[in-house]
Amino acid sequence: MSNATSVSDFLLWKFSEVWELQFLHFIIFLMLYLATVTGNLLVISSVTLDHHLHTPMYFFLMNLAMQDLGQVSVIVPKSMMNSLLNTRHISYSECVAQVFFFVFFMASDFCLLTVMAYDRYVAICNPLRYEMVINKQACLEMIGGIWVVGFLYAGMHTSGTFSTHFCSNVINQFFCDIPQLIKLSCSGLNLIEMTSIGIGIFLALGCFIYILVTYVQIFTTVLRVPSAKGKQKAFSTCIPHLIVSSTFLSSACFAYLKPASHTTSQVDLIFGVIYSLVPPLLNPVIYSIRNKEVKKAMAKVLGFREFSTNT
Repeated sequence: MSNATSVSDFLLWKFSEVWELQFLHFIIFLMLYLATVTGNLLVISSVTLDHHLHTPMYFFLMNLAMQDLGQVSVIVPKSMMNSLLNTRHISYSECVAQVFFFVFFMASDFCLLTVMAYDRYVAICNPLRYEMVINKQACLEMIGGIWVVGFLYAGMHTSGTFSTHFCSNVINQFFCDIPQLIKLSCSGLNLIEMTSIGIGIFLALGCFIYILVTYVQIFTTVLRVPSAKGKQKAFSTCIPHLIVSSTFLSSACFAYLKPASHTTSQVDLIFGVIYSLVPPLLNPVIYSIRNKEVKKAMAKVLGFREFSTNT
């Protein structure tokens, strides 16, 4: 791919020419990153250490937290380092790595959210078949399939993006974002990239429709449950997942499908932050607020025994 372009490095978005403001950006991103890492590590630790959470639903939640950790760790540290050192350079190989792993974790997140919707559907609509359908082997096979799909799609998307000539090396984003890289292409979209985008749109639309249909059936079934406690338990596990799915899908679709000519660099930057940083930051909060079992496990991990007992 290096022979297909004359660009040897890229220049990322610089938040300000004033070093003090650059340092402020470093502090803000550092706080966001530490909050995201802490929250997701807390979810992973809670699920791992509490045997009550050793169920398929929380196994998928733990994998979602792991993927969110990977997503933010791929892009945020480089941006913080650039701000601290008052530079904006990123090498060609670093940019390729950022694109590949970011797309990998994004695609894996998308597939995992769909699998989590299926898990809730079987648990609520077909509870007698749940242990037979969603068993340990099935969970491992689904996670393995998700990672394989993410890896293949990331490889196709990355090769399509970088198998072109770039007319500029200035990226109007704080990381190597594919929409911004496409803007730099002298020849526009090539066949590989068009195929990648087409496959991505097809899969995203299919997954989105599946999630919507699944939750219509779930809520229809829940409303027929006579027990108020049963309804509350079902809603406490389904509503957080629905919120997470909606936030992730809406922000990502806007960032990738919006008309490039109708947005400014500042708008691109804002939505880049929203779809890349906000979902990984909010996922642990959303799941812990609505789910008493997760809150109880987190309290044990943090050492709040009394709070855990009361909960």
